[in-house]
Amino acid sequence: MARRVPGVADEFSVRYRDLLTGSYDCVDRIVLKAYFPLGHNPGGFRVWWRRLHEGSDEHLDNAHLMRMAGRFSRRVRAWAGAHGVPVIDCKRGERKHRIAEDYLAGHRVRTGVFLVLVAKAPATVWEVQRSPEKIGNIVKKTAYVNHYSFHIMDPQWGHVTIKMSGHPPFGAQVILNGHEYVACQAAGAGIGFTKEGNCFTRVDQPADLARVADTLSHAATAGRLSQVCDRWIHSACLCFGLDHDDQARSGFRYAYSVFQVEYSRNLLFGSGAQMDRVFNTVLDRSRSRLDVPTLRTLFGAKQRPGRNGTADQSSRLAAVIEKPRWDLTLFKVHFGLLTFKGYTKGEHVLRFEAIVHNTRQLRCGRVVDRFADIVAKLAGIAERFCTALDCVDVSFLPDQLLDQLPLPSHIGATRVGGIDLNKPRIRAVLSGVLALAAAPTGFTVSQLAHRLSATTDPAYTTRQAAYDLRKLRGKGLVAKPDRSRRYQLPEQAARTIAALITLRDQVIAPILAGVRSPRRGRKPARWTAVDRDYETLRINMQKLFDDLAITPAPAAA
Repeated sequence: MARRVPGVADEFSVRYRDLLTGSYDCVDRIVLKAYFPLGHNPGGFRVWWRRLHEGSDEHLDNAHLMRMAGRFSRRVRAWAGAHGVPVIDCKRGERKHRIAEDYLAGHRVRTGVFLVLVAKAPATVWEVQRSPEKIGNIVKKTAYVNHYSFHIMDPQWGHVTIKMSGHPPFGAQVILNGHEYVACQAAGAGIGFTKEGNCFTRVDQPADLARVADTLSHAATAGRLSQVCDRWIHSACLCFGLDHDDQARSGFRYAYSVFQVEYSRNLLFGSGAQMDRVFNTVLDRSRSRLDVPTLRTLFGAKQRPGRNGTADQSSRLAAVIEKPRWDLTLFKVHFGLLTFKGYTKGEHVLRFEAIVHNTRQLRCGRVVDRFADIVAKLAGIAERFCTALDCVDVSFLPDQLLDQLPLPSHIGATRVGGIDLNKPRIRAVLSGVLALAAAPTGFTVSQLAHRLSATTDPAYTTRQAAYDLRKLRGKGLVAKPDRSRRYQLPEQAARTIAALITLRDQVIAPILAGVRSPRRGRKPARWTAVDRDYETLRINMQKLFDDLAITPAPAAA
């Protein structure tokens, strides 16, 4: 009897559970936006300035705003010099988190700020248009200004980064890592582990660690996030622009919203060789079964389209399989502002990661109190994608399906046509639907039409896509919830479509092509199990065709 591994619920994890020693789900990278609500509209900013300067806005001009930014910089450098904290001016393109990791690897740090990195980045600033007597207008604009990344060691959250603009209204980002929090809590609970980067590569009590990691998904985490932000942002960062008296007099207090979150599902394999074999096999099969032209052109790409590219970033669907190093295979799929990744981590960990680059994509609110809802959405996305990956990987054909597909069917009282796999258009539709199977919120008729018009038939229209989807609905191969314009691919339907595409493109077509050539050329350098299976089938099919008196078609003159 297969042993049950706590924390696994998707079909992929269940399929390979006999190879696992444990698993855990964990919130990984968390990016919060810290903002002063009153300072982000012209009237509110002027009110705040009057509070700061005893009711006067006589000195509210660009020169005084620039002086505040200059004073922020001088105070940071003076404090850092007095306390022995390095301040590093970063060049464009430098990975600041790598600088911090290298510093931590070579230094013992205490609680508090241990490193400050300075680099230019876009931020909201105010431009005051005024005459000597009165203010004409206060205009918000975006400018490249110095940002100060305060790297802080917190007793509960470990390494915390607060990136703050030196210009009022002092917008900031707070970057935390859920694995750091879980490591601190697990160490306090006496759970033995080995941690490499942001991953636990060895865990003595996987079930206990999974319970600790699960606490980050609870509603109480929103309060913990606010507490750690308030603990440092006013006293260790904002104090260089506004001292404590200025903060109290002007009522400057930050509010927080969730900007980015990463959620990971980590499967702990007992054998690293088995993990590599499983994941590489899954990727090989998934690559071929998702191989529609758009995806094929993107396999191996290492960069996203640029800012000035023609691709619509909000509605993109892209898949990437790449090998950055000999021992790491990365599988990445983009759905607009959502990304799903699968990759090996360390020697025994297979990680699946759901990332929201901007939480507005989830449409469940962005204030920090909604953190548990955001995590729940990401957990559902991770689970659905793992299940979809398993459906594409392992497929099957129900009995009599091939006989029933060409027959007409009904949707309610409406009669719709059957499905003829010999038509290139319907095969392209099945491939497109399968490629959209893992879309977190389903897909629309226009998205399917756009995919096929861009990859297969430029003349393919939305009307044709609606007609083809009705035929698939009639056969139960797609589902459309009531009062919804989005289609979904049920698990069993995904397995069936994957089997149909594989049967047509990877079984029937290669065998018929191989039967035409009685002799095969030189054996390839890499002779896989699939190659051996094809060769055996080719030879046996030649004998069968001879017995049935079927001869290959003569070659064209």
